[in-house]
Amino acid sequence: MPEPVETNAAQAEYWNSDESRHWVDHQDRYDRMLLPFATALLEAAALTPTDRVLDVGCGTGPTTLDAARITSSGRARGVDISVPMIEAARARAEGAGVPNATFDVLDAQVAPFPPDSDALISRFGVMFFDDPVAAFANLRRALAPAGRLCFVCWQDLFANEWMAVPGMAAAQHVPTPEPAPDDAPGPFSFGNADRVRDVLGSAGYTDVTVEPFETSMLLAGGGSLEDAVVFLRSTGMARALFARASADEIERALGAVGDALEPFLTNDGVRLGAAVWLVGAGSP
Repeated sequence: MPEPVETNAAQAEYWNSDESRHWVDHQDRYDRMLLPFATALLEAAALTPTDRVLDVGCGTGPTTLDAARITSSGRARGVDISVPMIEAARARAEGAGVPNATFDVLDAQVAPFPPDSDALISRFGVMFFDDPVAAFANLRRALAPAGRLCFVCWQDLFANEWMAVPGMAAAQHVPTPEPAPDDAPGPFSFGNADRVRDVLGSAGYTDVTVEPFETSMLLAGGGSLEDAVVFLRSTGMARALFARASADEIERALGAVGDALEPFLTNDGVRLGAAVWLVGAGSP
């Protein structure tokens, strides 16, 4: 018999590689960059002081810590597939003195969660499952009666200036990889709102809402134009784009990225448009 395939094996490898180190090393930049979406998420989740929260794909823990501060008489548990990120999250919680925040390395698609969470939340952590219907069905079993789900996910890539502008500039100078299927695990896999509704409906959720939320985003969390280019160059998406490029091609591509971003430079950094879906659902 063939060996069983490990659930989310490719994602586990990816998020325990250089990409996780990038998020850990630049966690403050990521927090500033993604702050508008974390704020919108927590407002939509409408947490109460006694809520028990499960934060899915918590990364280095900023939304878990914020949720724990709100649920001062409850608790917030962050889970992620990345060992380095969870280690960083635990260190942050200890340093910040937030005792009701805990963190675990788990694959949320298959982990046996107890049915005791009043709220499931996620800031860009639910787009990477091999089988999203199975994953969300498993997460639904973690909900207590009357529990609810709330997450943010990216709209289509081309609705997001922060990715489309530098990406299209760079792509003119390097061999571009074959595009992944639209429903393949990845940051834009939930770009289609109808797919989000279908996945959650198939996973047994009720009262599904998918609302657009658009704002501007401070690329790299602020700083100079050079800071923004250097930050983008070190991301996993850039490494994939430049995987088959020569040093000269990469240099030209980075020059083009800087030129494309310059019109978006403000006093606090490079600011571009960003578009997400703010998703909510209940459980029968």
